[in-house]
Amino acid sequence: MFGKEFQRKYALTDQGIKNTKKGTFWTVVVNLIVMGGMGILYLLMSKYMDTLTDGAPLPKAWVFLLLVLGFVILSLVTHLQQYTATYGLVYGEVRAVRIGLAERLRKLPLGYFGKRDIADLTETIMGDVNRLEHVWSHCLGYLYGSYISTAIIAVFVFLYDWRMALACLWGVPVAFALLFGSRKLAKRQSELTKAAGVQVADGIQETLENIREIRATNQEDHFLETLNGKIDHLEKAMRMGELSTGIFVNAASVIMRLGVATTILTGAKLILAGKIEFMPLFAFLMVITRIYAPFDQALALIAEMFMSQISAGRLMEIHDTKTAEGSETFAPAGHDIVFENVGFEYRQDEQVLKGVSFTAREGEVTALVGPSGSGKSTCAKLAARLWDISEGSIKVGGIDISSVDPEVLLTDYSMVFQDVVLFDDTVMENIRLGRHGATDEEVLAAAAAANCDEFVEKLPQGYATPIGKNGAKLSGGECQRISIARALLKNAPIVLLDEATASLDVENETKVQGALSRLLQGKTVLVIAHRMRTVEAADKIVVLADGRVAEEGSPEELLAMENGIFRRMIQLQSASAGWSI
Repeated sequence: MFGKEFQRKYALTDQGIKNTKKGTFWTVVVNLIVMGGMGILYLLMSKYMDTLTDGAPLPKAWVFLLLVLGFVILSLVTHLQQYTATYGLVYGEVRAVRIGLAERLRKLPLGYFGKRDIADLTETIMGDVNRLEHVWSHCLGYLYGSYISTAIIAVFVFLYDWRMALACLWGVPVAFALLFGSRKLAKRQSELTKAAGVQVADGIQETLENIREIRATNQEDHFLETLNGKIDHLEKAMRMGELSTGIFVNAASVIMRLGVATTILTGAKLILAGKIEFMPLFAFLMVITRIYAPFDQALALIAEMFMSQISAGRLMEIHDTKTAEGSETFAPAGHDIVFENVGFEYRQDEQVLKGVSFTAREGEVTALVGPSGSGKSTCAKLAARLWDISEGSIKVGGIDISSVDPEVLLTDYSMVFQDVVLFDDTVMENIRLGRHGATDEEVLAAAAAANCDEFVEKLPQGYATPIGKNGAKLSGGECQRISIARALLKNAPIVLLDEATASLDVENETKVQGALSRLLQGKTVLVIAHRMRTVEAADKIVVLADGRVAEEGSPEELLAMENGIFRRMIQLQSASAGWSI
């Protein structure tokens, strides 16, 4: 019952399966004990009927009081155990699932995040886990416990009187057959609702992230109209989902409740025929109240249980994605980066790089240039194993980087990109991200080398000043210098630069270039260049075109090539420098 397929269906951890088994066990115990309480009531009524008909004396009152007291104590203890097993343990399961998802996402190649929308992933971690939490705590243990306890009770009532048992229980399998027959419809409607919900979350995130551009282009009405349309679509999908499942749930509940009528009719007929007495009918009416009661909640939630399988599938899709793994040790013989016939595709049959081969040597600056879309940024990402190549090999110091765990590999890399990512924290802590555990003195030394002192001393709290989300309180040049300070603090032997000064004014560019010169000394440097003056001092230039290496050599060698791509790019940028408006 609770095998691997069941575990995947509801995205349970190994501990979650154990918790479900505990919840099921204690639900069975509680249901049987409550049925025992009905037995005490039946015994009391039976003795009272004997007194009325035969004049038999009633048992001592204290006997029944002891029975009732024992029942109450046992019921309280078992209900507490059931609550702990179905609710208390589930909270730990939710924590474990979310931490497990975070750990899994941490190990996935960054290429995975290029294929998944952030709003979609957020909905999986928060919304899907919330839905599953409700199913784990409210449905699984109760439902499967009710199955088992009902089966046990059914055996005894059939042994007692098969005619009354059939009249009492026929509605249960019919009701659940109706519900399980509606699974495909519920699943389809759940998929539509989930897709609509993700669209709304994506629309809200997109609007908030681009609020400046929306206002600057007077597109508020258009974006709000689009967002309201997505919300209306979600509401419609939710109404249809509630309606379609509600019809089947209520129909199942009505069918199951018809068992009360058939029990009364069958019992009355058998009494009139002289085949049973009143007390067996009374007993079966009490049995009905306890058999149906555990299913009341389950019937209301079973549709949610079906829909939760969509959420579970989204969680398992993350767990099924292959992680970027490798050796926990990395001891290269130097830090030359060697590309050998590297091929790469973001999507199947959309190849971005084809047979790319070049070497970026330690102690040299190797620049990647070429038209937009030629594969420059892709090469830099592949060099740090932010993505995994499709064919060929990339080696650092003779070691194939695909054999090294990405987190271990990246200890030897520093990255300074044009788009700096900063956190809503102080200047000091944003720089300290470069090396965990660095002392304040080491952070301040790296900041000084990156020319951060100049603007930090003007901040109200100096290096203890919060800089806002993504450095909102700083200029572009100031953010860039914090990024360089991180890299200086890390002091890794390989540095990747993605045109770190392209968006800066002349004054800031000069200051950042000075900081970069200190960062790059003696390192293996791979520079992605868009402006040709950036690569004038490079030791080697690799020109990419259409995903292939078109030219390779020193700046002087490439400038000397007639009809060369690099030479033509230099000429075009020189010509554009003289343009005026």
